[in-house]
Amino acid sequence: MMPGYVNADLINMPGVDVAADAELLPFRSDTFHRVECDAVLEHVRDACQVMREIRRVVALGGYVHLVTLFCHPFHEYPEDFRRFTIDGLIALAGDLEVVAEGWRTGPTAALLVIVIEYVKLLLPFRLWRGLSHVVCGWLLFPLRYMDLLLLRTKGVRCIGNVCYVWFRKPE
Repeated sequence: MMPGYVNADLINMPGVDVAADAELLPFRSDTFHRVECDAVLEHVRDACQVMREIRRVVALGGYVHLVTLFCHPFHEYPEDFRRFTIDGLIALAGDLEVVAEGWRTGPTAALLVIVIEYVKLLLPFRLWRGLSHVVCGWLLFPLRYMDLLLLRTKGVRCIGNVCYVWFRKPE
């Protein structure tokens, strides 16, 4: 927990200040100077409604930071509905102004997470799958440095792992 920040999540657990559904946020309009929405939009049923709520609660001149998965395996926490491109996030944001856009992790990260999930498919026991996740993650991790080169290419848009867009709400 950070002073000055409110952490909202679907489930009340340690570190969560407000348990709420992102489709109906319990905050007044124009409340926050910054909204962080990190790896959430792929898990909500109605991403358009969530974006309406984010636009409503961010103050005029405030910032919205959206981070979503693009090339990434299915994962239920609690459900997994979709993936986004940078263009898709910009379209979803409506009248918010784009400040910056890019990729948090690139093609190598996408490839490695898929390889790890593939290896886990081959193993019969949950313990083995968990152990393989750790072992493969450590063995393959050095390859992620390839993304330092690949994130500079235009091709990253085709197979990047996690993208982001910073927006500003016009005054």
